[in-house]
Amino acid sequence: MKFFIDTANLDQIREAMDLGILDGVTTNPSLMAKEGIRGDDNIRKHYVDICNIVDGDVSAEVIATDFEGMIREGQALAALHPQIVVKIPIIKEGVKAIKYLSAKGIKTNCTLVFSAGQAILAAKAGATYVSPFIGRLDDISTDGIELVAQIVDIYRYYDIDTQVLAASIRHTMHIIQCAEVGADVVTCPLDPILGLLRHPLTDIGLEKFLTDHNKQ
Repeated sequence: MKFFIDTANLDQIREAMDLGILDGVTTNPSLMAKEGIRGDDNIRKHYVDICNIVDGDVSAEVIATDFEGMIREGQALAALHPQIVVKIPIIKEGVKAIKYLSAKGIKTNCTLVFSAGQAILAAKAGATYVSPFIGRLDDISTDGIELVAQIVDIYRYYDIDTQVLAASIRHTMHIIQCAEVGADVVTCPLDPILGLLRHPLTDIGLEKFLTDHNKQ
């Protein structure tokens, strides 16, 4: 399973890279705004800065919701760096844009997916990644992990190449659950990833080892 970090914070991206486990980055306009990155030129420069830190794919989201606008933005984003993946919402015009861009050899990430039907359409259009949003489904008392498992099963049944990129991950157990159901990728903030390291017995064991060593 690949690990992407969902942020626009360069320091957190570097920290994840230093761990040696980072495979890529996902971003969106909200994450850019959180870091104070505004204006098209500054946002595009920031995408390039991210690409220069990581080795893997970096999802950059279009703002337009019409076909022509998404194509125009998507091509401009893809031209910034070979690692850019164009992030497009699962709407009617978005499916058309994914089909068009995929045919041009541009990687795409179909975002805001909340149903298996949406995931099927995204894959049919040629999306590189499909992003089911786990946490937001959990927020409305729907099982987000169950959706990830359903999409994984469908894609495997039909031998579909589109990768299932589990998004809107809120905590460490979401990561474990995604691994259990076969998600290809998880994307989340840094803290849930660091949470995989934490266990009280590890802390107790290490403390004992060090104490015993110091007695020698």
